[in-house]
Amino acid sequence: MKDRRGQASCRITREAFFVLKDLIALTKPRLLRLNVFAAIAGFLVASKWDVDFLLLLWTVVGSTLTIASATVINNYWDRELDLKMERTKDRTLPMGRMKPGTVLAYGIALGVAGLAILFLVVDPITGLLGLLGWFVYIVIYTMWLKRTSTWSTSVGGISGAMPPVIGYCAVTQEVDAGAWILFAILFLWQPAHFWSLAIRRVEEYREAGFPLLPVVKGIKRTKLQMIPYVVLLLPAGILFYTFGYVGIYFLIISVVFGLVWFVHTLKGTKAHDTEKWAKTNFLISVNYLMVIFIVMILDTVGS
Repeated sequence: MKDRRGQASCRITREAFFVLKDLIALTKPRLLRLNVFAAIAGFLVASKWDVDFLLLLWTVVGSTLTIASATVINNYWDRELDLKMERTKDRTLPMGRMKPGTVLAYGIALGVAGLAILFLVVDPITGLLGLLGWFVYIVIYTMWLKRTSTWSTSVGGISGAMPPVIGYCAVTQEVDAGAWILFAILFLWQPAHFWSLAIRRVEEYREAGFPLLPVVKGIKRTKLQMIPYVVLLLPAGILFYTFGYVGIYFLIISVVFGLVWFVHTLKGTKAHDTEKWAKTNFLISVNYLMVIFIVMILDTVGS
């Protein structure tokens, strides 16, 4: 009898573990970590290291829950399209490990909790910014443009640019020049970053029916369209220094890394091995963002 109870207990524990694993996977942890890090960076830049740690904690919790809600509902809405792509076919819903209704309820619950914290505990401005980012990602990007237009990546960048602005405005309680510049940096970074990945997986996206830029307009056009976004990152970084939000080290490193990314993006127009070029460009984009945000945080001390 004890052995049977022990086996039943182990089975329940295993099942609970796999359910928890799926619940976490639905939040797209890698994307979630990147966005939460951006929110923390925005908070530290605005606070200039005179940190209200309780406010930071609530900002992180509210932002995390709100972003997680958006990614969970994105998984719910894309469940049938995810079956068509090698990269996404093993996700929770395509594999049938959870019911769609359960996932939708989970996403809504996360959103209600996250936005309530941002509105009621942090500041109404952060709540509005969180709601705007959530709405753009779910309604404008996921439900509409992702299925109908090549503009999905660019317009969807609005939601991806919100986390550092939320962190920043949690401290300042206003949308000033610093908030707009942080928004610009993340907004401009996203298209070139994502299109580098999309170029490598263009056939998968074509078969799945996503009208992304490289699918509809071709890889050559996509490479050209990446250039202005990367170029505009340079003045964005310079303005952040000019307005006194960061120090000289940020200015130097953001310009140097921005030029490296720009030169490599420009070389893409003549690259013979597109797969190799796109992979390298993607890695440069990831490291660019990580480095400038770390430097932004550290160099705020002397700003």
